[in-house]
Amino acid sequence: MKTFPRLGWVLFLALVLLAIFPEKIAPYDPKDYVGRPLSAPSAAFLLGTNDIGQDLLSELIWGTRASLSTGLIVAALAVTLGSLVGIYSGVYSGWTESLLMRLVDITLVLPYLPLVILVGAYLGPGQRNVVLVLTLVSWAGPARLIRSGVLALRGRPYIEAARALGSSSGRIIFRHLLPGVRNLILTQVVLVASLSILAEASLSFLGLGDPSAKSWGTMLYFARASGAFLGKSWQWWVLPAGGMIALTVISLALISYGLEIRPSGNKSR
Repeated sequence: MKTFPRLGWVLFLALVLLAIFPEKIAPYDPKDYVGRPLSAPSAAFLLGTNDIGQDLLSELIWGTRASLSTGLIVAALAVTLGSLVGIYSGVYSGWTESLLMRLVDITLVLPYLPLVILVGAYLGPGQRNVVLVLTLVSWAGPARLIRSGVLALRGRPYIEAARALGSSSGRIIFRHLLPGVRNLILTQVVLVASLSILAEASLSFLGLGDPSAKSWGTMLYFARASGAFLGKSWQWWVLPAGGMIALTVISLALISYGLEIRPSGNKSR
């Protein structure tokens, strides 16, 4: 069973290396016009060129940075916000907790992808707006799950004993509750990153991303805009970008599986 999570980490680390060192791996600058437009794959251009003569393999490699960084940044922001809301509402009660959970309920009721498209269209295209939109719609799920984990832990005997001995709420949170929900938080980071990469590709494909950013989603957008789906060029323009998105999601799913089967960090004294 440990083979699958290890495979996920190997794939993900390979993608991270592509994102960190694209200039050392890509054969050309993705913004340079290096060949005849819509050239078929060859020794000089392994994936051919796009409609303006840019190397598609270089675009694909550089796209790893934009797509992966968007997913990871959104995951960090959304899960941090969700963790704060979930832990606070799980530890404390009162009108603030009720208000936060009603806000969570409203956000979760709204359909994810239509909401992303609606808010993205309102804010306009741009990488920062994409990150903001995805963060705004992604925090509620982690908040509810983490709150459930905190509620399941806070009645444990060792936490009741710590409270009876006069431990502050802050000490209980950092000493006992956070270790108990650590795997849950990490799993949510992986899940949100995966969904955000898919959502960023969807927004970019619809023209709501940053057209100047080299990402897998913008590759699909320009392929659609140039009519690549109607000719043979989709085979080396669309399929590799879609394949990289799928490969990233699969690697994150395998990592998430490994986190789920890993023993929890909570104490049961």
